[in-house]
Amino acid sequence: MADYQVKVIAVKTITHNVHSFAVEKPDGFSFNPGEATDLSILKESWKDEKRPFTFTSIPENPVLEFTIKSYTDHDGVTNQLTLVKPGDIFEISDAWGAIAYKGEGVFLAGGAGVTPFIAILRALYAEGKVGNNRLFFSNKTTADIILKEEFEKMLGYNFFNIISSEQAAGYAHGRITKDFLQKHIEDFNQPFYVCGPDAFTSSVLDALQELGANPDALVFEK
Repeated sequence: MADYQVKVIAVKTITHNVHSFAVEKPDGFSFNPGEATDLSILKESWKDEKRPFTFTSIPENPVLEFTIKSYTDHDGVTNQLTLVKPGDIFEISDAWGAIAYKGEGVFLAGGAGVTPFIAILRALYAEGKVGNNRLFFSNKTTADIILKEEFEKMLGYNFFNIISSEQAAGYAHGRITKDFLQKHIEDFNQPFYVCGPDAFTSSVLDALQELGANPDALVFEK
């Protein structure tokens, strides 16, 4: 797998702990929406600390974009990313990943796990093919919702938020559980795209299979 050194072009604040990074796109570099790369910051003591991050731009864009949540409670890679400025250098690998669009269905995301779905939905929207795809997005608070306005624009009433740690007017309260899925989804014979923290992904996948979803129609990072 090849490695590429790419310059950071721009950094943008998305939420209180999420930033997007626009970086140079190497000549001939390609990826499919939903795929990721192994990324490191080319700074002393961090260049060998590679972590997987999803491309959130669409493949046709002249630059690459990453939308990344930072965890500042410890000095890891995502905390270091809060210090990155335009002109800094990332090293990335060729694209890889198991999350790919398999047809119209239901997207189930927990927190920053929504990132693989950003490029998929942006690509569908650009092609006028969003159709009846739905996104159920679980977060702790309303302040944690990534790209809320853009998802509303792309999906309209098919964008559904559920909040677990606060009571907020106009938002469902709780978590994505088996009961929640049974209440909000009538057809389990369609593709389901699942991404989030390990515990979220595992519990949602188990619930979907218990409700009759075809295991071959469950798309997630294995």
